[in-house]
Amino acid sequence: MIEAHNLTKTYGAKTAVNDVSFTVRPGAVTGFLGPNGAGKSTTMRMIVGLDRPTAGWVTVNGRLYREHTSPLSEVGALLDAKAVHAGRSAENHLLALAATHGIPQSRVKEMIELTGLQSVARKRVGGFSLGMGQRLGIAAALLGDPQTLLLDEPINGLDPEGIRWVRALVRNLAAEGRAVLLSSHLMSEMALTADHLIVLGKGRVIADAPIAEIIGGATQSGVRVRSPQASVLATALTAPGITVTHVEHDLLTVSGLTAGAIGDVAARDGIALHELTPVTASLEEAYLQLTNDDVEYRTGAPVMDLEVSR
Repeated sequence: MIEAHNLTKTYGAKTAVNDVSFTVRPGAVTGFLGPNGAGKSTTMRMIVGLDRPTAGWVTVNGRLYREHTSPLSEVGALLDAKAVHAGRSAENHLLALAATHGIPQSRVKEMIELTGLQSVARKRVGGFSLGMGQRLGIAAALLGDPQTLLLDEPINGLDPEGIRWVRALVRNLAAEGRAVLLSSHLMSEMALTADHLIVLGKGRVIADAPIAEIIGGATQSGVRVRSPQASVLATALTAPGITVTHVEHDLLTVSGLTAGAIGDVAARDGIALHELTPVTASLEEAYLQLTNDDVEYRTGAPVMDLEVSR
């Protein structure tokens, strides 16, 4: 379990993390989201003692990280897949970590097999691809069989098979009763993996709730309506506060009315319906609505008329 209490971190005049409190509970995957510059990485670094809070504190399994006599056995962290001596082999990197905690060599072999690194275990890490480096980072995080895990962008650089493997891995770890804090910018993957979300914006917690609650609280896109009499139905639905958009000749998107109300209008006027589907917000839409006012680095509109020299 991770418990953060009023965490604050400043760098001169810059406040990277501002009075952040949250709990990452066992038995669940907690997604950690936020725009670039929101304070996610700084918070994760404070959890494992790499940055000292300006104010507040954070404990892992009831203690400050530095108070654990065997930290690898308490919390496994993947914060930077490149933070490995490039001249070492993957196997030697894991053996060195194991030696610091009295972890048997058999556990190193298990982690190499679990992460699919058997064929490159004795190759130098400096020649690894990003995806292979991520697998090694996950192996290191799991080496001490910890009850708490911090994984910062673990699927970055992985192929589809690797992404699916990480998803299943973290779900299984949570099912075993471990606490998992997972950071990712891939909303579609987070929607499939996380049970709970903590969202930061400009250093503050702007959401801390189950993922279904966050998605359910977002503005819905409307109702998808398919009918061979779409134009007639569109006219029947015309009223203040209702927006009807023609998507195809027989397909409408209606906002401002529930699916039931649309069905009642169609039944009243004898209009056939072939589809009546509420369109709920995706996690990406919910996230963008939440963080709309908290994006620190906002890009401009894309320029579409660039000349390309040949």
